[in-house]
Amino acid sequence: MTARARPLKTDRVRIVEGIIEPVTPTWDHERAAKAVRRQIEDRVDELGCVEGSGNLDLPGTSNRYVPDIAVVPEDLAKGGGALLPDQTHLIVEVTSESNAETNQVVKRRRSAEYGAALYLLFDRIEGSVTLFSEPGRLGCTLIDGPHPFGTAIRLPEPFDLDLDTSRLAS
Repeated sequence: MTARARPLKTDRVRIVEGIIEPVTPTWDHERAAKAVRRQIEDRVDELGCVEGSGNLDLPGTSNRYVPDIAVVPEDLAKGGGALLPDQTHLIVEVTSESNAETNQVVKRRRSAEYGAALYLLFDRIEGSVTLFSEPGRLGCTLIDGPHPFGTAIRLPEPFDLDLDTSRLAS
């Protein structure tokens, strides 16, 4: 007798351009995020920060994002509420079939518009990684990539480390 999977329930949602979407990552998605977390966690601790997937608010819009990983100063993480993209040191998004366009276009553009210093996109559909930095009103002005999985990508200050992307290939 085999057990049947129950429908996944979630109390986490994101609001993207006014549309409420449940946040229900798959295990392969989580595996990719974990590969990134493990590589940055020592440096995150050294910086006095925390990495997680807490809410990011975009005031004046109908948006509230839940990034796969955001790195924020530990003192800001104590408040319990949503933070702003300009309070992050890094936002990491890992695409899935269901959210690829949202991560590739909408969240990337909006994160830059609201001052996110670094936006790292792991595009599992394309098999590539891209780092967006130097945010501005119209998006990021510095783009490193896309690079195929397996290429090390340099995270600039305050991280100053190379990420191995080979573990992200399926």
